[in-house]
Amino acid sequence: MFLLPVLLVIVLFIMFPVIGTIFNSFFRMLDTAGSTPQFIGFDNYGKFLFDPQYAPRFWDSVKFTLMFTFTTVIIEAVIGLMFALILNESFKGRGLLRTVILIPWAIPTVVSAVMWKQIYNSSFGFIKWVMVALGSDPSVITLGDFQSAYWALIVAEVWKTTPFVVIILLAGLQAIPQDLYKQAQIDGAKMFRQFMKITLPLIMPVLTIALIFRTIDCVRVFDIIYVLTSGKWGTETLSYLGFINYTVDLGKGSTVSVLTFLISFIITLIYIKFGNFGKTIKS
Repeated sequence: MFLLPVLLVIVLFIMFPVIGTIFNSFFRMLDTAGSTPQFIGFDNYGKFLFDPQYAPRFWDSVKFTLMFTFTTVIIEAVIGLMFALILNESFKGRGLLRTVILIPWAIPTVVSAVMWKQIYNSSFGFIKWVMVALGSDPSVITLGDFQSAYWALIVAEVWKTTPFVVIILLAGLQAIPQDLYKQAQIDGAKMFRQFMKITLPLIMPVLTIALIFRTIDCVRVFDIIYVLTSGKWGTETLSYLGFINYTVDLGKGSTVSVLTFLISFIITLIYIKFGNFGKTIKS
């Protein structure tokens, strides 16, 4: 009985929309006046997976989404671990630095994306001003081709969400008993060996959780794509593709959402399977 209110909230705000999205994916639901939903079974899935008219765009979106996710998550894991290790040490101003590092994460994604769009602006952006002052060619920051747009999106996403990884890893670091490090120092273990033998194995479950959350977020990224590139120059993600299809056919948009969920689910299983997640927690 105590769990009933929570279960009702889960059913109402999570399970009901998920089931509704799956249900809608089996229909053709055109956004036109007078149109009625038409049951078409797995036809929407067949179009996105195999139809020459829809499949190439879908698979291009899958390719870019996975590229963006892989690069972003790796960079965030490395930078996040570095900052977490620094903030775990005792030094003057540590509390202030912990607060400051949360600012990018606290800014709404759309606001952050608009800010970065102004920074990247080829006419008056801050980066152009710096490059001109240094005597460099500012044209390299123009969001007019795949390479510049790809790395511009990654920089903006890493800046925005790395604090999330830092906070999770910092919580994991502070949970490690300090007696282990004292014993390692007595045994003559240097800093790098302490990191490899104590810190990294004990923080691995927390790191895995952070990577899972960030991977899922990157797979379904939409806001920053919509604001910075609008899917141009080959930067269309699955969520953006779903949004485009939602405006035309609710059934097709729902299908892309379901396929995005399946991809996220498979990636999560890979993390748990090959990351020795259960074994690490047990140890």
